[in-house]
Amino acid sequence: MDNINLVFDENLLKKAIFPCDSPQRISIKDDFFTSSAVLFSIIPYEDKPYELILIHRSNRGSRHRGEMSFPGGKFEYLLDSSLKDTALRETEEEIGVPREKVKILGCLDDFPTMTRYIITPFLGLIDKNQVLIKDEREVQRILKIPIDFFTSKINFREQSVDIEERKFPIFYFNYIDDTSGQKYTIWGATAYLITIFIEKVYGFNMSELGLERFKLEKIKHLKEYIKYRNQITKKF
Repeated sequence: MDNINLVFDENLLKKAIFPCDSPQRISIKDDFFTSSAVLFSIIPYEDKPYELILIHRSNRGSRHRGEMSFPGGKFEYLLDSSLKDTALRETEEEIGVPREKVKILGCLDDFPTMTRYIITPFLGLIDKNQVLIKDEREVQRILKIPIDFFTSKINFREQSVDIEERKFPIFYFNYIDDTSGQKYTIWGATAYLITIFIEKVYGFNMSELGLERFKLEKIKHLKEYIKYRNQITKKF
């Protein structure tokens, strides 16, 4: 993808993604799964590739601790009137960006995770001059990673894992921060979201294995996924 222009183009992105209320967008509801939303956070520039905002989560909580992700979390009935509210509320809580400072462009398809969440991804713009303030309880660090890091096949990794007699794809990126030298592994739902986004917007397929993630009904009947999860992360 060396010859592709990765300077932010709003029209290009809007053509590739869905309006959030589009009947063509895959929207999933299931009582067995927890409804959640993330903000696929984009910082646009006029003269260089745009950046994605990701967070390195703290070690609090029982799931997804210490992982890299987009700002987001589960739908809260007492706080949110919609999943869009969830994405904007969590963005404000986790990285300090008020909801009125986020421009929503559209959505990607919902998808179920192996940890039994259904994620609704909202794509949103955040100004390059916006101050980002991490939630000390939930976020270890906020990172801005240029999109051309993710579109480079040199940085993309994939493996297949045998889960209950079927092969499951694992995508991941190992990002080395220039200032600290620390390695951050972006994997799971977040890496999957980024690769799907690249495929939809730029028509470029990152994966060579061509394996499909499990559908909702298959995930429902999985047992002991945490055992497989630990097996997966040892290989990064």
